[in-house]
Parts: sequence; C-alpha cells; structure tokens
Amino acid sequence: MDENPARIRALNDTFRRTFAGGKVLMTASIQALPADLVARALDRVRSFNEFTEDNDPHGEHDFGSFDIDGQTFFFKIEYFDQRLEFGSEDPSDPARTARVLTLMLAADY
Repeated sequence: MDENPARIRALNDTFRRTFAGGKVLMTASIQALPADLVARALDRVRSFNEFTEDNDPHGEHDFGSFDIDGQTFFFKIEYFDQRLEFGSEDPSDPARTARVLTLMLAADY
C-alpha cells in the first residue's frame, strides 16, 4: 500500500466537502432522524475541519465527530477496491479506490 497521507488527505477532503467521487451511506438511526437534522449533519460533515492528533493520528482526515442538538455524530471514510469487495491496495490512487463515507450516531458505533 502506498503510504502517502498528504495525497490521501487531499482526496478525502475533496470527497468529504463535495460528496463526489465516492458513496455516502447513513445508518438506519440517521435515516430515522428528522430530515432537517440529517441535512444539518451532512452540512457539518462537509465543513468539518476539527482534525487533531487524537482523532486523526495518520493525517488522512478520514474520521470526525461532532454534536448537534445534544446528539453525537461520527463520520468515517473507508477505502475499497472499485468493485467494493475488498480494501483498496492504494488509497492515494483514485483510479484504484472507491471511497465510502458512513454517517452514524455515536450510539451506532
């Protein structure tokens, strides 16, 4: 696997901010929330920039946590092959990697 955290971070940031170039999934508990709360959570994912050594130890910007209306949300970006069957061998190569962002409540984890 290519260990290029700067390239992976740039690809993750672009995907997270635009939701283009990958798939966005939501857990059942997110889908059960009021539509306006889901919209606000998705907006927070797009604008999230509170990456720290604790929540981003590899510098890839692939995880975040935030609170809205007393509920804690997590998002996680994972890297798969283009067929979404196995993990990507090179997350820094968008031609070989499908990004999947999952939005969930902390309680789902």
